[in-house]
Amino acid sequence: MGFLWSLIVGGIIGWIAGAIMGRDIPGGIIGNIIAGFIGAWIGTALLGHWGPVIGGFFIIPAIIGAIVLVLIASWIMRSMGRNDKEKNPNS
Repeated sequence: MGFLWSLIVGGIIGWIAGAIMGRDIPGGIIGNIIAGFIGAWIGTALLGHWGPVIGGFFIIPAIIGAIVLVLIASWIMRSMGRNDKEKNPNS
């Protein structure tokens, strides 16, 4: 039951980060869960262990980390799209 709870909380964290940034995370629910888990890892690495804990996640650092992840991913996707247009201007 603990693993299921972690998946649910991770998905909610990813969804919150996408909603705050106004961007959809690719992959739907699975993408949100992955973003929540990676965001929790990034947030705890950058900000440490503090704030309320739900499902094994420190919520505030996890949300901030997921926002950082969404920013980095959107920047990479944007730069890849720009490079594709530069290589093939007719598309």
